[in-house]
Amino acid sequence: MKPLQTVYWLRLSFGFIAALACLGYAIVSYGTPLPQDGQLSLFFNSVSIAIIVYLLSYYAVKPKFKDKVAKASKLLTTGIGVYFLSWLVFYVLLYTTFSAI
Repeated sequence: MKPLQTVYWLRLSFGFIAALACLGYAIVSYGTPLPQDGQLSLFFNSVSIAIIVYLLSYYAVKPKFKDKVAKASKLLTTGIGVYFLSWLVFYVLLYTTFSAI
């Protein structure tokens, strides 16, 4: 597999990990069952966690792949869309599941 394809799939899995981290934050902050009313601050805190995990994924991927790609900036932008889309889908799915418990 090409290096940028590997980075792409790693970002997809990091999106799932970020969703789990956000769910863990919600459970620790609010307990179970999770609140179903408007929790805008919880969502913005979760977005912040997702951004932090994305930046950490960049620093985790950079040492291994920086010599294998033409531009180092491609490591930052490759998979950004799939990361945030997978984070949002998994976070909504997990949050909805755990709020019903």
